[in-house]
Amino acid sequence: MSQISAKDVTNLRNRTGLPMMACKAALQEAGGDVDKAEELLRKQLKGKMDTKMDRTAGEGRVAIFRTREAATIVELRAETDFTAKNEKFVAAAARCAELAMEAHAGAVAATPAMSKVIDELRISTGENISLARAHKLVQDPGSGAFGFYVHHDGKTGVLVQAEGSVSDETLRQICMHVTAAVPRPQGVSAQDVPAHIVEKERRFRIEQAMESGKPKEIAEKMVEGGMRKFFEEIALLEQPFVMDPTKKIKDIIGPKVTIVGFLRWQVGEQA
Repeated sequence: MSQISAKDVTNLRNRTGLPMMACKAALQEAGGDVDKAEELLRKQLKGKMDTKMDRTAGEGRVAIFRTREAATIVELRAETDFTAKNEKFVAAAARCAELAMEAHAGAVAATPAMSKVIDELRISTGENISLARAHKLVQDPGSGAFGFYVHHDGKTGVLVQAEGSVSDETLRQICMHVTAAVPRPQGVSAQDVPAHIVEKERRFRIEQAMESGKPKEIAEKMVEGGMRKFFEEIALLEQPFVMDPTKKIKDIIGPKVTIVGFLRWQVGEQA
């Protein structure tokens, strides 16, 4: 049997995050070859981790990666908050966001490189780690910009895409607004609010108007007036800026800048 040095065992443990005894056994099986021992461990434990994929992964982190031409946002899930705060998990989420840049624009499925990062994290943590979702936005670098913000706990991230001359700081402040605003913005303008949200609100207001016993003409005016107020509350451009409620978001960006869209992701919400 090969003589296994404590240095090699420590080296393998640092690579995999696995217990010393498991690393020593793998090194003995691999004849002292650290690379071969690491591969043995990954093959052995990958099989075990596949049996744990049905465990709920309700914690996690949002990460964003940005260049002038594109930006990505990912949500990486874990089973425990302890793991989600681990520096290796934070680094893995950031790496997945960077690797997502290789994909086409739109929703991004896990690439082989991203899967490798996730598998390594599963092995080292013993938890069910998964890519909940990922998305990529692209633009002409000469006409637009991306702003982003990830909250200090890593559980909420916002990505904003804009056209026109606008500073990074202004976009960052808008991202912070999207993170904190109540009610949560549902579209850039009233026209961007998803149809199912508009329909749900309209039905609610119609029922209220009918229950009030008002004549039909008055009830219809009540509904339309209520819907205008509703759009002012949830359309981003019409919302009072959280850092200065005397101004609306459209006043902050000015007439020469257009917000193309935004993504606000929070760990654990329905994709």
